Amino acid sequence: MQLFKIHTGLIKPNQDIINVIIHSLDTSQINIEDNDILAITSKIVALSQGRIVKLEEVKPSDLALKLSKRYNLDPGYVELIIREADEIYGGTDQAICTLKEGVMIANAGVDRKNVPLGYAVLSPANPYESAQNIRQRIHDIKGKFVGIVIVDSRVTPLRLGTVGVAFGFSGFSPVRDCRGFKDLYGKPLQITRHCQVDDLAGAAHLVMGEVDERVPAILLRDTPIIISHDLNSQINKDSVMVSPNHCLFINALKYENENKVVKRE
Repeated sequence: MQLFKIHTGLIKPNQDIINVIIHSLDTSQINIEDNDILAITSKIVALSQGRIVKLEEVKPSDLALKLSKRYNLDPGYVELIIREADEIYGGTDQAICTLKEGVMIANAGVDRKNVPLGYAVLSPANPYESAQNIRQRIHDIKGKFVGIVIVDSRVTPLRLGTVGVAFGFSGFSPVRDCRGFKDLYGKPLQITRHCQVDDLAGAAHLVMGEVDERVPAILLRDTPIIISHDLNSQINKDSVMVSPNHCLFINALKYENENKVVKRE
């Protein structure tokens, strides 16, 4: 698998990011090919939608004031998190655990990093529709069938640091169902599914970085992913999601008082 960095300048609100990305590829003499996958940071997708907010213009609610004290965060910033989150589960110092677009993510994807001081950028609106529109535009301009992954970052339980996660995608099936296939010893798998889209997001995130790299997009080539050549095909976003009622981590924490916890002496 090959990964090509796509360098750009600073992305401005409401800027056409597809033109920026294609210009960077053309300048670098990198041609988009059929079955490539274009990974794009959620931040520049959101910026292209104008989803940036001046924090001093946000009036915090009573709940925002309460949570800002509890989690040591700016009240206006917390208010944006409350507005954007589909669910709030709790938090820790300077981070609130939320559900957004089926992804458990810190602060509902609202981010103050790599935006001007005093501003915050929201997560992209309609990320799956946005990914589909980007895929269509790439085909319109370059005549190629590609997959699209909108990449965000999140933390995982009991691990330090961020990893990539797919916040939206288009053009391919995100999960490989391995149930029924046999392992090395001939035993059929019972529950295993392989979330390929998050693996792609993780690979792209590794190369994009988290600071001032200015690599908001990655072109992935020779992946083991089958890209659809039907632009009208719709991938069900729910095919990559697990409901909170079936999530290992949420259930383990939610019902901890009802279950016996065995500790080693």
